[in-house]
Amino acid sequence: MSGHASVRPALRFGAAPLWAVSSLAVGVLVLLSVGTGAVPIGVSTVVALLLEPLGRVAEASEVEATVLWALRLPRVLLAAVVGGGLSLAGALTQGLFRNPLADPGLLGVSAGASLAAALALVLGAGALGAWASAAAVSAAAFLGGLAATLLVVAIATVDGRPAVATMLLGGIAVNAMAGAGLGLLLTVADDAQLRSITFWMLGSVAGATWPAVGVAVGAVLLPAVLALRWAGALDAMLLGATDAAMVGVDTVQVQRGVVAVVAIVVGVCTSLCGVVGFLGLVVPHLARLLVGPSHRRLLPMSLILGAGLLTAADLVARVVVAPAELPVGLITTLLGGPFFVGLLLQRRGRA
Repeated sequence: MSGHASVRPALRFGAAPLWAVSSLAVGVLVLLSVGTGAVPIGVSTVVALLLEPLGRVAEASEVEATVLWALRLPRVLLAAVVGGGLSLAGALTQGLFRNPLADPGLLGVSAGASLAAALALVLGAGALGAWASAAAVSAAAFLGGLAATLLVVAIATVDGRPAVATMLLGGIAVNAMAGAGLGLLLTVADDAQLRSITFWMLGSVAGATWPAVGVAVGAVLLPAVLALRWAGALDAMLLGATDAAMVGVDTVQVQRGVVAVVAIVVGVCTSLCGVVGFLGLVVPHLARLLVGPSHRRLLPMSLILGAGLLTAADLVARVVVAPAELPVGLITTLLGGPFFVGLLLQRRGRA
């Protein structure tokens, strides 16, 4: 039986009010996060600066304006978009494998991206200059994640049909091979390369730029619209591929589409921010508790909650050890690890 069958939402409110309240909370969090840091900016000043392009005159210093537009706003927006994207990918992966404990990493995207990024750094990408180095590592990470996912799909495809169970096993194998390759690169890397690889693997949105925000928005929102078209099919597939096919669902097309969307979203997000763990596992489960297992409600709620959670994690990462900062992936792992253990214990109690 699917893992979803045992999930009984503790809270069942109307989806529309929850979406509205959650979106408003994320918006408030974004305003607070943009104004918090070494150069504090009041909420009223933040709002005035954001409305300045519409003709409102903002009573803010040049330093405040520069900090907001050049540093804080792209960083906060990138965190929100990436958080939403990774959480959406997690909800889709759990629907694909019919298990609320599934994670996008099962498809090998993060492991492949990490291996390719480390390879780029070891081969000298870090010596290209700040912008060129970031672009080279991001491109390598995206291609590596995509290649790993294609390999997993190829392993699991028989007679043109992907087998979900084999895909899971193939993902484990590809993750293991990528981990071995990464370990080899860490062994041969020098001190500077080792620091760069370690920092990248812990995840960060500190290097956010407006072009990166644009890429992230395109890579998350467009696939999200496509994913919503498969919501009914994913609901049917919770009963099994055979039953879903009997009600007219093209399971092969849906499986391929979901894998493609997850690969693109996670690949782009990972290439821009490094490895940010546990969002794809934790957030869909929280969303399921609020709105139930229906993917028409689950996918939008996962997107909203993920945006808020990574924005909050980045805020904590910036202020908890100021003026230094923690990697945002470290914060999400510290939160997600105990949550995952709790899920395992909960399922053990139901076994």
